[in-house]
Amino acid sequence: MTERWKQNLNEVAREEKVSVLSSFFKTGKGEYGEGDIFIGVVVPDNRKIAKQYHDAPAGTIITMLHSPIHEYRLSALLALVEAFKKSKRNETRRREILELYLANLTYANNWDLVDLSAPYIIGEWLLTHPDDFNILTRLSDSKNLWEQRAAIVATLTLTRHGIYAPTFSLAEKNLTHPHQLIHKATGWLLREAGKQGCPDGLTAFLDRHATSMPRTMLRYAIERLSTEQRKHYMTLPR
Repeated sequence: MTERWKQNLNEVAREEKVSVLSSFFKTGKGEYGEGDIFIGVVVPDNRKIAKQYHDAPAGTIITMLHSPIHEYRLSALLALVEAFKKSKRNETRRREILELYLANLTYANNWDLVDLSAPYIIGEWLLTHPDDFNILTRLSDSKNLWEQRAAIVATLTLTRHGIYAPTFSLAEKNLTHPHQLIHKATGWLLREAGKQGCPDGLTAFLDRHATSMPRTMLRYAIERLSTEQRKHYMTLPR
């Protein structure tokens, strides 16, 4: 099954996309995606193929996740997302998928791999399992950048269901994070919290922290505010 899956992906790979994707996902020396290998499969094509493998055994998923090829790893993650969605009434199966995902999360080692999976596995699980919110704490405390990003990005699903506290809590924790990928993700999730129904929570957060937030995080967070509000927060003394 693994070889067939890879072949399916190879058949829709576009050579002209390789250099574009490699540059976009920062695979150069010293960049966050250093050494990642692309074969040129675009996400819509990958998603179609991944859905065909939603019932792949754990061993096959792990083999794909451990591949040096970016699109193979993404396909495995998209298959897990599809499997999780299809297992809505199977609690045992969902927990198995979650545990498999968490055990291999460090292989989701670029921002698209995290962003296309964490909200739809971790976030969806936490909607019905609030006692497991410690997952977010554990991931945010990790020394691995991608687990840290997964923690904040997973809260996207929660904000869409009116649960904002985890986003604000992790955002406060990320104020001193050194990496721009966390700044961008945190600003994005703050913006989403404001957009999804908690504008007062967003402005309260900004009133407390705008002067000390990384500029990238602040710019992302205020994107949907009024011109006057954006100007106010961007011109506060630092």
